[in-house]
Amino acid sequence: AGWFRRLLHKPRPSSVESLKSSHSASSSPSSSSSSSSSSHTKSSSSPLGTSSATSSISLSPVSAPDISASDSPRWDKSYDVCICHSEGDVELVEELASYLEGQPESFRCFLQLRDAVAGSAVVTELCDAVHNSHCWVMLITPSFLQDPWCRYQMHQALAEAPMANGRTIPVLKDVDRKDYPRELRNIYYISMALKEKSFRQIRDTVMRYLQDLCRSSTKRME
Repeated sequence: AGWFRRLLHKPRPSSVESLKSSHSASSSPSSSSSSSSSSHTKSSSSPLGTSSATSSISLSPVSAPDISASDSPRWDKSYDVCICHSEGDVELVEELASYLEGQPESFRCFLQLRDAVAGSAVVTELCDAVHNSHCWVMLITPSFLQDPWCRYQMHQALAEAPMANGRTIPVLKDVDRKDYPRELRNIYYISMALKEKSFRQIRDTVMRYLQDLCRSSTKRME
């Protein structure tokens, strides 16, 4: 009888303990993640909208200048590119000139054997070609290194733009790096390991220079 009375008078759990028990039972992983997801969505909805708006503004492309416009400083010189090369590399140079002249921009190339005026002095023609061209491609091959006229034209180009602001474009073919002319050591060169790739690099370099030239001209006018 005694143990039966003690069982009837056993205290019931307090309301606080019941609340804790109820809370731990209700906070299952699914409800927790759902709640977290909901709060994350609410808190990030505004910043996300701002971020994407800012992103779209900062990533908007800047229109490239039209180098072929009638008032472009490109037309201040007779040629876009003067290709300096030895006579032994004529075929490769003609292929490069054909590639550049066939681009949508129709780059104007000077080739000595094709464009030099008959009867003119060699020195005069080489100097005029450098002075009247925006960029100078130096096709440095073993034949180039042995040709005194090629080195003369290279020195004329360096004298015209000694700070190497993108106008002098050395292109190495079949030449060891140790044989790279000392006069050009402060200028990055293009290695003609793959012809198609190097042609594109030359084209892109000339294009970049002409675009920068147009931008500078526009800023001076403003």
